[in-house]
Amino acid sequence: MNASRMFVLIATMEANMCLQMNTESNSQLWHNGLGHLSYDGLSTLASKQMVIGLPRITAPREACTQCLGGKQHRHSMSRKGVWRASKKLLLVHADLCRLIKPTSSSNKRYFLSFIDDLTRKTWLYFSNEKSETFSLFKNFKALVEKEAGESIICLRTDRGGEFCLKEFEEFCSNQGIRRQLTVAYTPQQNGVAERKNRTIMNMVRTMLIGRQVPKIFWPEATKWCAHILNRSPTYAVQDHIPEEAWSGIKPFVDYFRVFSCLAYVHTPDQHRSKLDNKSKPCILFGVSDESKAYRFFDPTNKKIIISKDVIFEENKGWIWEQSGVENHLEIVVEESSDSQSEPKEEQPESQVVRNDSHTPTLEIPAEGKAKRNRRKPIWMTDYEEWGNIYNDSNISAMLAAETDPVTFEEAIKSKKWQEAKGKEMKVIEKNQTWELAHALKDVKPIRVKWIYKTKLKENGEVEKFKVRLVANAYA
Repeated sequence: MNASRMFVLIATMEANMCLQMNTESNSQLWHNGLGHLSYDGLSTLASKQMVIGLPRITAPREACTQCLGGKQHRHSMSRKGVWRASKKLLLVHADLCRLIKPTSSSNKRYFLSFIDDLTRKTWLYFSNEKSETFSLFKNFKALVEKEAGESIICLRTDRGGEFCLKEFEEFCSNQGIRRQLTVAYTPQQNGVAERKNRTIMNMVRTMLIGRQVPKIFWPEATKWCAHILNRSPTYAVQDHIPEEAWSGIKPFVDYFRVFSCLAYVHTPDQHRSKLDNKSKPCILFGVSDESKAYRFFDPTNKKIIISKDVIFEENKGWIWEQSGVENHLEIVVEESSDSQSEPKEEQPESQVVRNDSHTPTLEIPAEGKAKRNRRKPIWMTDYEEWGNIYNDSNISAMLAAETDPVTFEEAIKSKKWQEAKGKEMKVIEKNQTWELAHALKDVKPIRVKWIYKTKLKENGEVEKFKVRLVANAYA
C-alpha cells in the first residue's frame, strides 16, 4: 500500500470517528433533552418516525452516569441454572418469618418453615425467640428422615443470624449436610421459602379478616394454611399434590371445614352433671396434630378442645367483640372426646343411704352436712371384665403383633411367615392375580412389596398371620 492510499484511509477513518463522535454527542443531547429517555426508546422514535425532527440516534460507548445514579436496578434472576432435586430431602429450603405482632395467645412470635424441594411439602414450627431455630431444625430433621428413609443432603437458607450460629454450622458439618447461603440482601436466591411464607401470610390475613378473628390466633390460622397448601396443586409438582408426592398416599379432604366457623361440640358425660348442656358453642381452629379429630376454641372458658363429636354451622361465626378473649387469655388444652375423669356429682346437703338392716338412715358428717357414699363409676366395670381376658399368652401375642416384620429379609427368618407367604402365592396363582412378563424397554416397571400383619381376635389371641403381595408404585 503506497503512501497516498494510506493517507486517504487514515483521513477517512478520522472523518468517520469525528462523525460518530458528533452523532454520539448529538444523541447524548437528545437523551438528556428527553429526560434521559433510554437509547432504545430514542432509536424507536427515530427509526419508526413516530415524531418529526428527531435525527438518527446512536447509543454512546460510555454509560450515562446520571442514569446509573437515578435508575440502576438489580439484575433479574436467571432461570437457566434452575435445578430441581431428584429425590426427597436432597435439598431443603428453610426460612424464619420475621417478627409477627401481636404475640400469639401462646406467646409465639415467629414461625419457621421447611420445604422439601422435590415434593414441595411444607412443615411449620412456631417459636418465641430466633434462638430456638437450631433446636427446631433438629426436631424437623429427626422427623422427616425417619418418614422418608433418606437423609437431608443440603439446606438452603438466608444469612440470618439464627442460621449462622457456630453450633448450627458444626452440627450440619458433622451430619454431612451441605449449606447453601444466599448473597446478602438477595432473598430471591431463597425464593421457594420466601414465596411460600408470603403465600401463607396472605392466606392468614384473608382468613382472619373473613370472620374478624383476633390476630392473636395467627398461629392457628397459619397451621391450617400449611395443611391446605400441602393438599393443593402447585406448578412445581406435576399431576400430584405435595402430600401425595411425599407420602405416596392420596389424601382425603372431605373433613375440611371453613376456618373459624361456629361449631357445637359435644360435652362428654365425665365433664358435666345431669342437668348441664350436652354441647357448647366453639370456634373451629383446624385439625389436631396428634388425634384424628378437630381442634376448637371455647371462647367462654378460654380453652382449646380436641374433639370429633361436633355439629358445624359453616355459614356462621362467633361475635368476637362481645367475648373479650384478648384480655388475660390463658389457654389450656382439653381432650373432650377421650377424657376418663370422673363425672361431676351433685353435692346435696343430705343423702339417704341404706344400712345392713335395709332401714333408711340419714348419714350426717362431722361438718354438719350429709356425705354421699361414693361408688365406683359404671364405666370401670368394662375394664375389670376385659382385664381378666388378657392373660400372659395373649399379651405376648399382642406385643408380637406390634413388631410385625417390615422387610422381606426379616420375614424370611420366621417359619410362620414363610408358611403364610406360601398360602398367599397359592391364592395368587389360583386367581391369576399376577402375570410374569418381561419389562418393556425404557419403561419403569411397578415394583411389588410384601405386607405382614398379625391378626388378633377380640380376646387378644392370634387369629392368623396375614401376608399380602401389593403394588408399590412409589418405590
